Amino acid sequence: MKNIVLIGMPGAGKSTIGVVLAKALKKKFVDTDILIQEETGRLLQDILDTDGPDVFRRIEEETIRAHQFRNTVIATGGSVVLSRKAMEHLKRNGVIIYLNVSFAEIKRRLKNITTRGIVLEKGQTLHAVYDLRVPLYEQYADITVDCSRHDFEKIVAAIIEQF
Repeated sequence: MKNIVLIGMPGAGKSTIGVVLAKALKKKFVDTDILIQEETGRLLQDILDTDGPDVFRRIEEETIRAHQFRNTVIATGGSVVLSRKAMEHLKRNGVIIYLNVSFAEIKRRLKNITTRGIVLEKGQTLHAVYDLRVPLYEQYADITVDCSRHDFEKIVAAIIEQF
């Protein structure tokens, strides 16, 4: 039973859509950001503020690679695509679905950029993060779903139809 792996920018709706999708398909659900917090005993933002983005990305990669998910909907952190090893691990037994949201919509949705646990290099803007990651999301995606103008139920239905 293949996994469904949701990738996309912070604010794309991976966690919310993932829960609904897992229920609809009778699959387990995992949010890798929550998994990292559970396994480290720390908030994502604390790791970023204290140890920096490089350490966070290493922890994210190690956490994902340490798990063998089966029949699971996996909501990943937005930065997962920065790790080729993590993405190869997820792709081995999963279909990668990119939840595509326009930059304008991401900017509208994200009000808590400095406390949400978003991997930003020093001085990096949200727009720079978007420009860096979108080509990676597109590269890894088996399926791309436009999420800018649809409610969660329609997005879940579109994923189920394509899956």
